[in-house]
Amino acid sequence: MTILQLKYVITISETGSLNKASEILYVSQPSLTSSVRELESELGITIFIRTGRGVTLTNDGQEFIQYARQLIYQYDVLLDKYGEKGKYKKKFGVSTQHYSFAVKSFVETIKHFGTDEYEFAIRETRTKEVIDDVANGRSEIGILYLNDFNRKAITKFLKSKDLEFYHLCNCGAYVFLWKGHPLAGYDKITFEDLKDYPCLSFEQGAEGSFYLAEEILSTAEYPQVIKANDRATMLNLAAGVNGYTLCSGIVCEELNGDDYMAIPFDAGSDAVGSSMEIGYIVKKNMILSNVGRLYTQELNKYLKESGKTDV
Repeated sequence: MTILQLKYVITISETGSLNKASEILYVSQPSLTSSVRELESELGITIFIRTGRGVTLTNDGQEFIQYARQLIYQYDVLLDKYGEKGKYKKKFGVSTQHYSFAVKSFVETIKHFGTDEYEFAIRETRTKEVIDDVANGRSEIGILYLNDFNRKAITKFLKSKDLEFYHLCNCGAYVFLWKGHPLAGYDKITFEDLKDYPCLSFEQGAEGSFYLAEEILSTAEYPQVIKANDRATMLNLAAGVNGYTLCSGIVCEELNGDDYMAIPFDAGSDAVGSSMEIGYIVKKNMILSNVGRLYTQELNKYLKESGKTDV
């Protein structure tokens, strides 16, 4: 088994086609097919099922591809650290719940690289996809939160994916709304104050559950709920319909604009689950790349400057 063979099967799995993979890899299809068959013979498993419409992964193939991605990622990390300078394009990916501070820290990380060649990606996405992206090697780091309500379920999920959670900061609950909202002048806001306004929530898809919600107190009864799937839409709804969402209170004006604010939330008797522990997840026992370490430093720096002094 060689690194080249691993790259071959990963590309085939991503394209679903031997023809497309051979074009991307600049390898003839017969040579590509022969290489895959040699690998399958060596491993004693069938990685792909070949049909008239392309190729699909077998159950063994799906499991093998996950390990192959991890190995290729670690191989790239080694090249990044020990390869000849200028020969390697730095790669780094982050998957995150919809936090502007995660994007801001990503921007600051990129600034360190000047004219160096790199291929970076940040994905603001659903909670399950944050976890899956890190588990399958699509992203090196994932950003999400735990609290008293979801901690047991999320921790179990992370353990099943061989992932570890690292603390960044603790946050109280805040109500995020636009500065023209009728409640914008309040010192603190309760559920009773919010009853006449729509609650904004990030959609988690068909597999979503209360435990995967980005917003705290997801099981509370909200008379009006509007779902969205990106931060820009959420901001437009906050201003357009006087919507609100419950959040960490870490608002990056540079990215969100100065038309929005976060006001302390008084959960009253519903205080359980109203605080958040924000952190990042990585593969268990994985050594962060140089870029990954720099990104976590930028996260800590921004959160500390934002008043999250427990970082």
